[in-house]
Amino acid sequence: MFSNNFFDDYNMHNCFHPLQYKGSLPSGLNNPFDYDPDEVSLLACKALQASLPSANVEGKMYGVLVVEKEGELGYLAAYSGQIADNNGAFVPAVFDYLQPDGYFKQHEQEISQINAKIKAIETQRNFIKAKDTLIKAQQEADKAIEEQKQAMKISKALRDQVRKAGYVTIDDERALIKESQFLKAELHRKKLYYRDKIAAIQQVVNSYQEEIRLLQCERKLKSDRLQAWLFSQFKFTNYKGEKKDLCAIFRDYYINEGENTDKKDRSYRQQPPSGAGECCEPKLLQYAFTQGYKPIAMAMFWWGASPNQEIRQHGQFYPACNGKCKPILSWMLGNLLEEKYKIKELPNEEIHRHRQDVSIEIPILFEDNYLAVIDKPAGLLSVPGKKLATSVYALLKQKWQGRCKPYMVHRLDMDTSGLMVVAKQAHVYHDLQQQFINRTVNKRYTAFLPLSLLDKNLPPKGKIILPLTADLFDRPRQKVDKEVGKIAITTYEIVGKTHYGERLKQLAVRVLLYPHTGRTHQLRVHCAHSEGLGTPIIGDNLYGNKANRLHLYADRLRFVHPITHKEMTFSLQSSIK
Repeated sequence: MFSNNFFDDYNMHNCFHPLQYKGSLPSGLNNPFDYDPDEVSLLACKALQASLPSANVEGKMYGVLVVEKEGELGYLAAYSGQIADNNGAFVPAVFDYLQPDGYFKQHEQEISQINAKIKAIETQRNFIKAKDTLIKAQQEADKAIEEQKQAMKISKALRDQVRKAGYVTIDDERALIKESQFLKAELHRKKLYYRDKIAAIQQVVNSYQEEIRLLQCERKLKSDRLQAWLFSQFKFTNYKGEKKDLCAIFRDYYINEGENTDKKDRSYRQQPPSGAGECCEPKLLQYAFTQGYKPIAMAMFWWGASPNQEIRQHGQFYPACNGKCKPILSWMLGNLLEEKYKIKELPNEEIHRHRQDVSIEIPILFEDNYLAVIDKPAGLLSVPGKKLATSVYALLKQKWQGRCKPYMVHRLDMDTSGLMVVAKQAHVYHDLQQQFINRTVNKRYTAFLPLSLLDKNLPPKGKIILPLTADLFDRPRQKVDKEVGKIAITTYEIVGKTHYGERLKQLAVRVLLYPHTGRTHQLRVHCAHSEGLGTPIIGDNLYGNKANRLHLYADRLRFVHPITHKEMTFSLQSSIK
């Protein structure tokens, strides 16, 4: 475990890498959650990358922080996760809990011992035999009881035939009743027999399971205590020199979030997530602030093979994550960020006024008394959000002035433009929604991807099946999760090279996308993920690189009109730029 004077004892000059740069330095530290690397950051990244292994290694997030001290310019380097073998090239961990004889390792060993005990019980021959015996007894009971019921059913049918024949004496009727009573009693006896037999076996199984349950409770208690202790050891220093541990940072951040986060979410997120404090950004800033360096600019990039879940590509720059880093960096940086990077919340009256803003014109391609088909502009929400209130719903509601109200049948991402159908009456809404549920609505999107897509030698047509779920620690991003993710299916067609953009001077690859499910960010993730097309859509600021806009267009929509029952097809091919 590090001593209190660890950072003073650490060989500071090994972490500081001099940088020769003759250009103008940034006037203030860039926003770690939304930035394009500047020249000095790119120079530092290039220097770091020259010392890293090839792209075929296990992927990891690396970062640089350009700093200045006593007139000397240089950069600090870090990578996400605990520092295993640090030769001084990277800044140290905020707290090193991997010391072999340290508190964490000792208590982690106790948890490992409990795991070993649980596994030993689960693999005991008698326990396995008891579970197998229990399954067989349940199957035997089900079979015997079902056979008895079938025998009773056949016997009843025969008795009914005898009675219908009309030759039943009083003694015969008594015999028939007695037979019925005997079979019912026999069924009851079998049920009691198997109930007692199964209960006896279940008691043996329960004894093992209770032992496992108690060990699991002990493990959870020890794990929670160890995690709480660990978070309390991660003490961060902000730009003012103030110190605060992880627990206090997360608690204060989400308490102060107020209405921006719902009550349940605030309570849950006051507990730091696993791995908090081990990302590049907080480690770099911690070292800079404790060693008296002035932060100039920072940049983080992925190096190596892509992970299985998140969208990460070799050499690509990525902003800090929201779930783990935002509370920490918000406290560490405070007002150090330039004012232009601060996100200001609109007061309630401004939000209300913003909702009624009709300055944005929504092109309406078709309209009757029952529905409307519109061309949603990029950058506009489909329905009102918590912060960005202007939406298709709000603008159409204002436009229709009480004559009818919009019923939002489906949605497009804020950054996606294109065709949407909006119902004007409830029964029309339900009919259209059912068409979407039944997947009888035909939707096509056009996406423009970088020319590097052609280097992947993908089939010109294909299907992508990658289950998606929300990335809880980096909302609003989604990730691929093959265990708990919801199935998402997209077919694609690579059309070929084409010009795009307002002046049609840039080359890209045009790809047609047909979603068969409607998951959040489905097309964006399916394009960007290494198991999909492996190439982000141009302008995808979440999963790729920023541009003037996200070049994804809902360009064709076909559905059946709920009232006229005519098939309606709309296309926007000529307007896509």
